[in-house]
Amino acid sequence: QVRLVESGGDLVQPGGSLRLSCSSSGTKFSMNAMGWYRQTPGKPREFVAHITAHGSTNYADSVRGRFTISRDSANNTVYLQMNRLKPEDTAVYYCMTVGASWGQGTRVTVSS
Repeated sequence: QVRLVESGGDLVQPGGSLRLSCSSSGTKFSMNAMGWYRQTPGKPREFVAHITAHGSTNYADSVRGRFTISRDSANNTVYLQMNRLKPEDTAVYYCMTVGASWGQGTRVTVSS
């Protein structure tokens, strides 16, 4: 059973930075692509960033140039470095990979 645990969410001022982490167990982490998604109340979950097993990345237009996804295969962890945060980045952030179910996510609030 694949288990994903997100962490690192917090309250941050506009223009600030956060790094989210997602630890994975029960899967061949180094062989699988990983993704970050986010959701705000009343809206569908949306794609944020994706990283392949080989390290190729892709981003939503709304975060490209501000967010960076990376992975540490030695620790079965994927990260999302978020810089120049905006109020519209406020959401619950989730990670996802093949065979996993949605976890609890980690809440990011960008507000002054």
